[in-house]
Amino acid sequence: QVQLVESGGGLVLAGGSLRLSCAASGRTFSNYAMGWFRQVPGKEREFVVYISVSGGSTYYADSVKGRATISRDNAKNTVYLQMNSLKPEDTAVYYCAGRLWRVGVRPDEYEYWGQGTQVTVSS
Repeated sequence: QVQLVESGGGLVLAGGSLRLSCAASGRTFSNYAMGWFRQVPGKEREFVVYISVSGGSTYYADSVKGRATISRDNAKNTVYLQMNSLKPEDTAVYYCAGRLWRVGVRPDEYEYWGQGTQVTVSS
């Protein structure tokens, strides 16, 4: 089992920045590719970004490309999502997810999920 706990969400003005964190515990964090997804009520969970086990490979959704940066610190068992130039349409609950070894862009590819952290961007 891997337990994931997100933090860092909150209310921010459009154009502002947030840094989300996802702390992992349980099994060997460095064996897990990590992803961030987001969801608004009434819509499907949307892929945001993933990072490979080593951190050497990342992939961003077009909606956040150029405004978001994912990183991981395997020594601290933590993955981060830095989001800049936030827009009201970024408002959502953000979830981190873990998958053994392989990256993916679909929610059903990930085995472990955090409880989510709310990001609200006001105009």
